[in-house]
Amino acid sequence: MEEKIKKAVALKYERGKDKAPRVVAKGLGSIAEKIVELARESGIEVLNDEELVEFLVALDVGEEIPPELYRAVAEVLAYVYRVTRREFR
Repeated sequence: MEEKIKKAVALKYERGKDKAPRVVAKGLGSIAEKIVELARESGIEVLNDEELVEFLVALDVGEEIPPELYRAVAEVLAYVYRVTRREFR
């Protein structure tokens, strides 16, 4: 049985436009599941990091991540880059 997704946060970062990644969607329960479903349908890599999502879910939609989370989010983005780059080789 697949575990239900309790929380989800979607981030977006555009190099040259954004100073830092920003929250573009967040939700709990069925909304979180829909965020993950839409991401997967769109070919967006989904990473499960319960500790990080606890910090991110406290941010408002449209808000940039605070400097304290730069390192953690950079590690997530590096992982996503490695995975997606591998897929397109």
